[in-house]
Amino acid sequence: MVDDASLRRAVDTVWSLYRAKHRDVDPADSRRCLLQRHLRGRWEARVSEVEELTGFGLAYLDGLPKDEC
Repeated sequence: MVDDASLRRAVDTVWSLYRAKHRDVDPADSRRCLLQRHLRGRWEARVSEVEELTGFGLAYLDGLPKDEC
């Protein structure tokens, strides 16, 4: 099972990759909070690999409507 440090690492990795691809996104954008909640839910559902969480996180952010955040 993933520990809290691994979950935080997955969130940080996804957020860094997303911001590198979308340079106009502010570091404090509300999508980061949405991402954290989404990955916490996956983690609580027993997704146990950091790499798997990262993939879920990137797919989640790419699927968010641009005008919703």
